[in-house]
Amino acid sequence: MAIQSFSSGQVLTAAQMSALQANDYNQTVSAKTTSYTLVAGDLGTHVQMTAATATTISVPAATFAAGDSLFISSLGAGACTIQAASTAISVNGSSLVLAQYGGGTLRFQSASAATFFSGGAAQLTVNYLVIAGGGGSGENSGGGGGAGGLRSSVASTGGGGTTETSLTLLKSTNYLVNIGAGGASKTQGSTTIFSSIQATGGGAGANRTAGDQSGGSTGGSGGGGGGSVTGTRLGFAGTVNEGFAGGNGLNILGGGGGGSGAVGGNAAGTTGGAGGAGSSNNITGSSVTRASGGGGGCETGTGGTAPAGGGGNGGTAGGSGTAGTANTGGGGGGGPNGGGRAGGSGVVILSFPTAGNTLTVGAGLTSSSTPSCANTVVTITAGNGTVSWA
Repeated sequence: MAIQSFSSGQVLTAAQMSALQANDYNQTVSAKTTSYTLVAGDLGTHVQMTAATATTISVPAATFAAGDSLFISSLGAGACTIQAASTAISVNGSSLVLAQYGGGTLRFQSASAATFFSGGAAQLTVNYLVIAGGGGSGENSGGGGGAGGLRSSVASTGGGGTTETSLTLLKSTNYLVNIGAGGASKTQGSTTIFSSIQATGGGAGANRTAGDQSGGSTGGSGGGGGGSVTGTRLGFAGTVNEGFAGGNGLNILGGGGGGSGAVGGNAAGTTGGAGGAGSSNNITGSSVTRASGGGGGCETGTGGTAPAGGGGNGGTAGGSGTAGTANTGGGGGGGPNGGGRAGGSGVVILSFPTAGNTLTVGAGLTSSSTPSCANTVVTITAGNGTVSWA
């Protein structure tokens, strides 16, 4: 129960005494599911936030007195931030962001100043770019490989999705990283993982085999449709918020693989479909385009081209398609006659405040680190292992 007021000479009932004693050992819980501003009645209680998305608990001025305190916790997956409700009060603490199962005591030094004493590991906020391996292309007028799925908390993510939320992570805790390989000929790319973020491997481009397509697949971005003796062969779907669908094949022309920024081009005339556009991202401090689809192959005309972003160009008669570029998630370029080409491998790029944070990259991972203004940017290009901060 909240703190009570009593008058001089008042006689307490047994129920009141029991309630007061119970609160010493089992605080009254005030359950919240959306952002909330504390009120005077919260004094001495336990304010418990349960939300799947980010929330705030605001601390007002002139509501609590020196020595007052209450407990705050978070049970939901969304980060809960303790903040001042106005400039009339200061709220300090080593960590004012509660991850799931975090909690601590808010204690007031005055009506205009409070400190949050967090129970649990220190935290930090990490921005990320996670790209999966690109899909391999088809052969014999094959469709271009789809780009690896792209997810990011900086600029837009793939598939036309909105920018994702930064991760609030605990220090002294290991987080899994796995860099997805590019798919071989006619093979989907592999998933890339960072903590709870997973990007889907790019879809494989389809073959032209005995007048029909085979081997193509959906993915982060979908593979392009293969050529056929006559008619259209449809491209394959991408994954929502990661990438777009592949383009259609036509006659002896392969469709372009889907990109993270746009659908793959349809084959037309005597030219294979162009690869779908990649996505520009400035997590490193400069804008770089990644995760474009591979161009479709063509036996007698011109192979489809791949735009900027690591996708491979489709092959033309007498030549061969090109593979996707490593660490871009680009799709492989479709083959005109021979085998398809591999997609580019994926990548994980992390950005976090330099001050007070040191990253340890575990064995099994290949990485590099560069400063970017007040942040450190770490690029992980290969392997499987863990990372942790101190």
